[in-house]
Amino acid sequence: MKFPLSYIVAMASILLVGNVKGLEKGDDCPDFSLKGSDGHTYALSEIKGKAPFVIAWYPKAFTGGCTRECKSFRSDGEAMREYDALYFTASVDSVEDNTRFSQSLNLDYPILSDPGKKVAEAFGVVTDFRSVPYRWTFYVGKDGKILKVDKKIKVVSAGSDVAKTFEELGIKKRST
Repeated sequence: MKFPLSYIVAMASILLVGNVKGLEKGDDCPDFSLKGSDGHTYALSEIKGKAPFVIAWYPKAFTGGCTRECKSFRSDGEAMREYDALYFTASVDSVEDNTRFSQSLNLDYPILSDPGKKVAEAFGVVTDFRSVPYRWTFYVGKDGKILKVDKKIKVVSAGSDVAKTFEELGIKKRST
């Protein structure tokens, strides 16, 4: 029986994604120091112990799904900021590309850049078989431990989904 090439590629992708383990709940967050689209450098050593945080990896700036995901983070930013937590999106695009992407969408949060892919590899979102990150969101506790890994991202509701997950994880709300 012959299968079309598109079917074979799709099945191979499913198998490869299914075999990608990545980080899991309870693992230590990989060490990182990444420049943000806002010009600041964000490092685990500076965040750990201060607040829980989210890093939402996306495949590529200026693409449809990534645009919708980042817009969702912007439009639902108020709901996410109710919690005493930080949030970032991240990719392996250059700082310059992510800065332009952020400016084009008028984002109010930083996009982290990892053009060398070392941090993305440590998170397991980039592999020998995949050069752009999987669209996975990592929730990290104040202690630097992974609280949750979401691998089923809905780009149009990504921001509100993060806020809901903060609630589910018991992240405390900011005092007013």
